[in-house]
Amino acid sequence: MLEDLTTAALSPTSWPTAYPKGYAVVDVETTGLARDDRIISAAVYRLDARGEVEDHWYTMVNPERDPGPVWIHGLTSEALEGAPLFQDIAEEFTARLAGRVLVAHNAVFDWQMIAREYARAQREAPVRQRLCTIALSKELGLPLPNHKLESLAAHFGVVQRRAHHALDDARVLAEAFRPSLKAAAASGVRLPLHECRPLTEWSDRPASPRIGQQAGYGGYRPGSWRPSRKRPACPYPNPGRYQPGGRLKQGMRVAFSGDTSVERDLLEDRATEAGLHVATSLSRLTSLLVTNDPDSGTSKVVKARQFGTPVVDEAAFGQLLADVEPASEG
Repeated sequence: MLEDLTTAALSPTSWPTAYPKGYAVVDVETTGLARDDRIISAAVYRLDARGEVEDHWYTMVNPERDPGPVWIHGLTSEALEGAPLFQDIAEEFTARLAGRVLVAHNAVFDWQMIAREYARAQREAPVRQRLCTIALSKELGLPLPNHKLESLAAHFGVVQRRAHHALDDARVLAEAFRPSLKAAAASGVRLPLHECRPLTEWSDRPASPRIGQQAGYGGYRPGSWRPSRKRPACPYPNPGRYQPGGRLKQGMRVAFSGDTSVERDLLEDRATEAGLHVATSLSRLTSLLVTNDPDSGTSKVVKARQFGTPVVDEAAFGQLLADVEPASEG
């Protein structure tokens, strides 16, 4: 077995010193996949530096709204009625996450959901780095047919008992992460760690009307983490690329990638109000990419490198927004 080989290959002194000192393997179930959806259950398995389980914790959470796709997660309004609110479990959740790398399957989704709940509760999530097990399986070159959790579990012989139940999904992931971590350490693989920036501002907007409990998750488009919002068309022509050291100009096309400390929609609203064109994708016409992680492998960052698109971080973009040059007349 891979785990036996990697365990035998690693002596107490050969473990990579740069690896984290502890992990919090997390799974959350939610009312849907959009920015205004809520967490309805959460589970955390705490692991030590070498992936050994220390303890685990599970709670349901009252979302104060319709629970969404009950046929997926199995949590009805009646089951959630007496559950604690997120602000009631935030302190315990914090204790479980503090000082550890958050590990999840499709980690950016779990992180965004958690960050939004903390922001609603006017608290800050104690997470500074996350690790996605999908990204780790790619780094290890695991021969998986797809990137579903069930495929990763099957590869390591882990038996799922209750799919889409937060506690069992977290258990399965913890059991699959342990041999993955040992394999990475034995091969000297650099772990795909990404910075997490807690939200510093949050604005709940009215939820988009649900379109019935149809295919998809809670009536939202599969794969969408927030309802689409139609912004008014930018009235100014694109003046071209942003010149580093210069000013932004009305009409410039701006794209965003990765975590931001100000909630993404608020940043996009400010850009729109300043007369900029908020682009949902990156092309040769994009004037500027805003990202706090320019070394990430997201499609926008990769394309920005290919096209030579200028890149700034969120703080620099905030300063640029304070002095946007008016569009040329005529």
